[in-house]
Amino acid sequence: MSTFRARYGAGPMHLAVTAFCLALSGAVVLTIGFPALWNTDAWWQSIGLWFVGAAVVHDAILFPLYAVLDRTLVARLGRFVNAVRIPALGAGLSLLLFAPGIFAHGSETYEAATGQTQEPYAMRWLLLVAGMFAASAAFYGGREILRTLRTRPVVDNPKRQHAPN
Repeated sequence: MSTFRARYGAGPMHLAVTAFCLALSGAVVLTIGFPALWNTDAWWQSIGLWFVGAAVVHDAILFPLYAVLDRTLVARLGRFVNAVRIPALGAGLSLLLFAPGIFAHGSETYEAATGQTQEPYAMRWLLLVAGMFAASAAFYGGREILRTLRTRPVVDNPKRQHAPN
């Protein structure tokens, strides 16, 4: 077992799960067929393009970029880094979640279905992000205040009478 782990870099369960996922992905592609993965009317909406693009762009470009950015933030900000990292992650994930509304993608369909416009989405997202950063700053400030109160040395009052031993 240790020889396998030393050569492969992980346990046999990792290899089995990875092989299963690849086989399942291959079965899905073969079942739905390659034409279902490519939209000839709007090439940028193709599942295949987004899948390959996400793998290449994320793994080759974005991940190294934000790994270097994170290392730089840790080196410069120290303990304060999590007060920036967590709301920034929340901002990015909420942007991904609400991107169609924020960028008014499908605004005609949305307005026809609901009778409302998508105008408030961008401002609401910005308020959500501002709230996340404000809450993070408040928690960080509160934590720093508690930390300084706990580490403050106790000063002996010279006017106080000490009981004899």
